[in-house]
Amino acid sequence: MDTVKIPEIYGSLVFNDKVMKERLPKDVYKAVHKAIASGSSLELDVANTVAASMKEWAIEKGATHYTHWFQPMTGLTAEKHDSFISPQANGTVIMEFSGKELVKGEPDASSFPSGGLRATFEARGYTAWDPSSPAFIKDGTLYIPTAFCSYGGEALDKKTPLLRSMAALSEEAVKVLHLLGNTAVTHVDTTVGSEQEYFLIDKDMYLKRKDLLMCGRTLIGAPAPKGQEMEDHYFGVLKPKVSEYMHDLDQELWKLGVPAKTKHNEVAPSQHELAPVFETANVAVDHNQLTMEVMKKVADKHGYACLLHEKPFDGVNGSGKHNNWSIVTDTGVNLLDPGKTPAENTQFLVFLMAVIAAVDDYQDLMRVSVATAGNDHRLGANEAPPAIISIFVGDELAGVLKAIDEGKDFVGTGKIKMDLGAPVLPNITKDTTDRNRTSPFAFTGNKFEFRMPGSSLSVADPNIVLNTAVAESLSKIYDKLKDVKPEDMSTAVTALVKQMLDAHKRILFNGNGYTDAWVAEAEKRGLYNLKSLPEAMPRLIADKNVELFTKHGIFTKEELDSRYEIFLENYVKTIHIESLTMQEMVRKDFTCGIVSYMKDITNETLKKKQLMPSLDCSYEEKIIGTLDAAEAKICTAVEKLDEDTKTAEKIEDELKCATYYYKTILSDMAELRASVDKAEAIIPDSYLPYPTYGQMLFSLR
Repeated sequence: MDTVKIPEIYGSLVFNDKVMKERLPKDVYKAVHKAIASGSSLELDVANTVAASMKEWAIEKGATHYTHWFQPMTGLTAEKHDSFISPQANGTVIMEFSGKELVKGEPDASSFPSGGLRATFEARGYTAWDPSSPAFIKDGTLYIPTAFCSYGGEALDKKTPLLRSMAALSEEAVKVLHLLGNTAVTHVDTTVGSEQEYFLIDKDMYLKRKDLLMCGRTLIGAPAPKGQEMEDHYFGVLKPKVSEYMHDLDQELWKLGVPAKTKHNEVAPSQHELAPVFETANVAVDHNQLTMEVMKKVADKHGYACLLHEKPFDGVNGSGKHNNWSIVTDTGVNLLDPGKTPAENTQFLVFLMAVIAAVDDYQDLMRVSVATAGNDHRLGANEAPPAIISIFVGDELAGVLKAIDEGKDFVGTGKIKMDLGAPVLPNITKDTTDRNRTSPFAFTGNKFEFRMPGSSLSVADPNIVLNTAVAESLSKIYDKLKDVKPEDMSTAVTALVKQMLDAHKRILFNGNGYTDAWVAEAEKRGLYNLKSLPEAMPRLIADKNVELFTKHGIFTKEELDSRYEIFLENYVKTIHIESLTMQEMVRKDFTCGIVSYMKDITNETLKKKQLMPSLDCSYEEKIIGTLDAAEAKICTAVEKLDEDTKTAEKIEDELKCATYYYKTILSDMAELRASVDKAEAIIPDSYLPYPTYGQMLFSLR
């Protein structure tokens, strides 16, 4: 591999702070920073200057076009490219880019999901430049991160409510910090590091699987003789071609300013993970969207297909996207860092309790924020937390909270040195708490790790909910403390923390989230267990949740109603496509294989009997009998799936339709798959017109 000078390539395609400082006049540079910090808009003359500098820089980097890059409710990104050219009367062109073009765009909004906010004929929509997320160059185009709204100003994207939620949390956090005497803080940011799991398979094999092409996951497929049971893939040696892919992926991401940090093999065969360094939530969300796109693009160059579905293969681990979240002040303090003595860190305990209360009060919204058709397959399986929201705080913090609850002093054990028994090995400092991989929401030192998001999800959704819920908790804390005299503040804070802990300790759980005992215990505690999107989605528009979002200006009631419809509609469409794809694969692809094999083995059996009637053909006859029985079950099952799918198409109520797809169509598909997979396990690979699990999962070199 060529030597990479990372400092030289990192951010080389980004119009970042360093570039702005070099190219913009000082007053313009300061105006941009002021706008970012205050959330205010830029004056037109300032925007014109920024646009001119941005254009010149982009052209020097080989760009010919610009695009307003936004994140509609599809969960993907969208872009419309315009060139910089401006034709002149003499037949030449000049390259132009104005402040108006930088700040505002007008894409057609009629073909994006709006959940009833816009009629099809009402086409106008607007994109608005987000200066807090830097522009970048990709494939010869200047990409400008933007928000997306309708003609009436309603948010049609994921960036707008995310920015609103960040502002709401900052406002409430600053008020509480000032009460606690930390008056130097004027702003706080939420920071996010989103780990990204993914599968790589051979591209040629991918192209032969209709289910992967259409649905992102396999709908049929007998398990390979080996799966992940040997536990030999996790953190295993990277295969040379996979290592080359990861090397190129890192470089492409670094050029775009994405701080890709960690890479390794995951648990399942052909599964891997990339983790970035923490960034401000808004930029982290943008960068994660970029990461998913670049992963696929680089994979294609290496002859791979990158699978981001939550459960592309049955029987092995699915893929998640762990959302590591924290709160940082503009003075550089992590508000979730307990310090050396968490029991004595009042500021930490207040913000810790704010998060605990928020997750407890809005556990239903936390579940809604990660609800997708794909993630429903993953949650509750052995690689993912259950659908029940709970918080893991570890032994030390649990001890601190227990002492507060009981009104006692906390006596910690401190750091422990572990002697590994070999003189050559150093003594290792043992952490004061273990990790809990079954917990949906775990405290991991100075941040919380929300482990429920699925691998294809935009992390905007969980962070919108988390930011807003914590903002509400902080608002309540402020209301309780705002009239307390400074000399009485310490006593009042201690009493409030104890009161909040008593009210919300039901959400704390440090045990094994996979056990039936926990499910029963969670029910006793009154915690939600929303196993599917149709069960969870009505909570989005529950009165208490509408009140939360409208109070803090994150969503209007109409915007929430639209999202409710969009999420249900997307769920229905996803499973509908899966049903049709499965039927086509079974009828056109699998049937060809089973019929051909039965025909050949029957003919061979007859030949054997004709040549030597005394030969024992019981083995062949058993195969024929098994396949014949499976074929009959498959015929019945595929007809039932077809009939039930046609019934589903006629259900007009969104929630009833989604529930029918969940309870009936997915059940039909599971029944059909069971028979197909049983037969496929007997049929030689050469008779199947698509690659098997064994071929796909173990083909990488």
